[in-house]
Amino acid sequence: MGRLFGTDGVRGRANADLTPELALAVAVAAAHTLAETDRSHPPLAVVGRDTRASGEMLEAAVVAGLTSAGANVVRVGVLPTPAVAFLTAETKADLGVMLSASHNPMPDNGIKLFASGGHKLPDEIEERIEAAVEANAATAWDRPTGAGVGRVHDLLDGADHYVQHLTGTVPHPLDGIKVVVDCANGAAADVAPVAYREAGAEVIAIHAEPDGLNINDDCGSNHIDALREAVVEHGAHLGIAHDGDADRCVAVTADGVEVDGDQVMAILALAMRDAGTLTDDTLVATVMSNLGLRLAMSAQGIRLVETKVGDRYVLEELRASDLALGGEQSGHIVMPAYATTGDGVLTGLHLMARMAATGKSLAELAAVVTKLPQVLINVPVGDRSVGAAAPAVRAEVERAEAELGETGRVLLRPSGTELLVRVMVEAATEQTAREVAERIAERVRVASPTT
Repeated sequence: MGRLFGTDGVRGRANADLTPELALAVAVAAAHTLAETDRSHPPLAVVGRDTRASGEMLEAAVVAGLTSAGANVVRVGVLPTPAVAFLTAETKADLGVMLSASHNPMPDNGIKLFASGGHKLPDEIEERIEAAVEANAATAWDRPTGAGVGRVHDLLDGADHYVQHLTGTVPHPLDGIKVVVDCANGAAADVAPVAYREAGAEVIAIHAEPDGLNINDDCGSNHIDALREAVVEHGAHLGIAHDGDADRCVAVTADGVEVDGDQVMAILALAMRDAGTLTDDTLVATVMSNLGLRLAMSAQGIRLVETKVGDRYVLEELRASDLALGGEQSGHIVMPAYATTGDGVLTGLHLMARMAATGKSLAELAAVVTKLPQVLINVPVGDRSVGAAAPAVRAEVERAEAELGETGRVLLRPSGTELLVRVMVEAATEQTAREVAERIAERVRVASPTT
């Protein structure tokens, strides 16, 4: 069995890679692992899902696995991933389970696990759960009977609690702002429009009619063309796009120009700095963030700390250094004062609050970041480590870095899941970035050819 947990839980094609049997085994292993950690009471788990049809099947398997291991379950239904994390903390549960594959296509699904307090599970707990699954834990342990079997309770007002929490964080009413929100036919279809309206905005919702099959289908944060058109058509001040489980937020200006996670982070960092809530005047981002973000923050006196790619690494740095804001270019933005994980709706609320407080358009606010052209080439290789570390490759990278100086950047990164080396180059012009990236990519191909 390969590595079960990736950077964001267990993920795969539902009913093929991610089967009900596997979901049940993960749930049983998680319940027993938690019970071993704290034997003072039966574990309590919160279980939610996005709108994928397969979520119904996997939810049934997870609930069966948890209760068969003696855990009690609070089932919250269709809600965003950050809502499940919030309710895990709110109910003082020992475990949160979210069934979602985020921005992935509908046939995929995933299992995301949260520890008590709504935080992502530590690596060592994931490893113990994975080892238990590999040992066929679903059949290895004695099963409780009678009163020892876990019970299931449906939390009917979980969405209300979550929306109330979100709107309670907004530093300025959104009166006068007209927004189009693309809900990706996903988990935010109900809560995002409600939260934005309750905060004072005029809301036009699109792709807010999930049928189990249309999640992320040419809509949401990875497909914003329809959002651009709707913003212009309705004369809105901005558009906001979420992904299938609503932990991402990207935006478009009144003219339909995309504002990505780097620009959103810059806007929020300045808002928090001005409010005195940006701890140590520091922002956390990943190495994939555009160099333009670093230059913009430096010009504003804000320090940028970089982590590896993945929101879990951003979260780790935020918690380790007790910092107040971090995120990814993809639109995962984390504000630890209000959420334990990336929350797209929370981000959207605070983005609009900055617009309302300053009276500036989104385009004016986003202009603080001048994005450098960025070219990414995924190079198929026979061996990732050889492709990235070969002397000829390193020499070409050093040559490119010397050539670009402070006007650009090179990032060479072996994929964590595929036989690929990712070559990313930023430069003053797209032509320069592409020429340099292709030069390095060719060295990588020669160093580690595919068979």
